[in-house]
Amino acid sequence: MAIIIYHNPHCSKSRQTLALLTERGIEPAIIEYLNTPPSEVELDQILDMLGREPEELMRKGEAEFSEHIKDKGLSREEQIAQMVKYPILIERPIVINGDKAAVGRPPESVLDIL
Repeated sequence: MAIIIYHNPHCSKSRQTLALLTERGIEPAIIEYLNTPPSEVELDQILDMLGREPEELMRKGEAEFSEHIKDKGLSREEQIAQMVKYPILIERPIVINGDKAAVGRPPESVLDIL
């Protein structure tokens, strides 16, 4: 099964994580999630693999967080829907290997799932 990275080429941690994988001979499937965000079902599965709730995977410094999430009392499903609608909210990078996932912050944290 292919390893997948939800990647933002403008993010240094995302670039470092991708480099870490390729240095180990791994050529992951690269999904530039800002252009191709995961579906609500996919994001729900990713959250389950990570053992996190939606807000734990959100970039709280983004304007979209303040505008669409913060203090809104949204359900899990509503938070996921907002993350799909505004993918800039999704923390990056996320690496998936089969039924395991890790956030590359720091990049070395993805080594646990390889």
